[in-house]
Amino acid sequence: MILNLLIGFFLALVIALAARNAGMLSRSGARAATGLGTVIFGLGGLTWALMLLAFFVSSSVLSRLFKQRKQLLEENYAKGSERDAWQVLANGGVAGLFVVAHGFYPMQAWPWIGFAAALAAANADTWATELGALSVYPPRLISNGQKVEPGTSGGITLTGVLAALAGAGVVSLVGVIFWRGATGLSLVGVPFNLAELLGVSPVNFSLEHRVLWLVILTLAGLAGSLVDSLLGATFQAVYRCPVCAKETERYPKHGCGTPTVRVRGLPWLNNDLVNLACTLSAALAALGMWLIVY
Repeated sequence: MILNLLIGFFLALVIALAARNAGMLSRSGARAATGLGTVIFGLGGLTWALMLLAFFVSSSVLSRLFKQRKQLLEENYAKGSERDAWQVLANGGVAGLFVVAHGFYPMQAWPWIGFAAALAAANADTWATELGALSVYPPRLISNGQKVEPGTSGGITLTGVLAALAGAGVVSLVGVIFWRGATGLSLVGVPFNLAELLGVSPVNFSLEHRVLWLVILTLAGLAGSLVDSLLGATFQAVYRCPVCAKETERYPKHGCGTPTVRVRGLPWLNNDLVNLACTLSAALAALGMWLIVY
């Protein structure tokens, strides 16, 4: 266990330093990423770490590729392109907790399900933000369909939704390819066993089984990203810059240096908490589907 944690710390530190050098993580973000990576590498092993790498690498590459296209929109977002510690924990903290649970219940499937769904949602949300900004059509609020400016909290586009689906699918695909299965896939006493009806063995992690879980985890990740958008459109704190006359997530000051004024939402519900709700809701959705299927 200690040796695994030491190896995990070394690998996580190398990746975090490289990301810090590339401008993807702030100093605090690099520290948080090192800690989170140590837990996932050390307790989950390479199989679990590959999903974290799929999320981090794909989201970081997209951020770098379309940085210039998104530059004008970044003033609307709560923070810049460098992920700080709160952003790292908001996107990966739920997954980290499920890895810790895996350490206590290594032969059970539910920690892996929650972990995979949480990372799928984090990747879905990131892909939706990065690629949704490239849509030629204006976004609409998910709550009422009203057209809004690009970058507005809760605004979605078809491009963004499809990007979210693809982002969730990438992480889920890595998970179902490399996961070895577990003995705790089936629940004794569940009257409706869809897996049995489909001819899928709960112990033998067959191709059919992997395809089923690919669909479940991808949909859970997409659902988490939509929860993120719904909270952004309704309860997340949104501010307005009186000088630029633009809505923004930034507080207490806009990018221009002007103090912002809250126009809607709960003052304590910021973007980091919304991201946390995104990953948590996806994990709960996947675990709920697990209860139904098995």
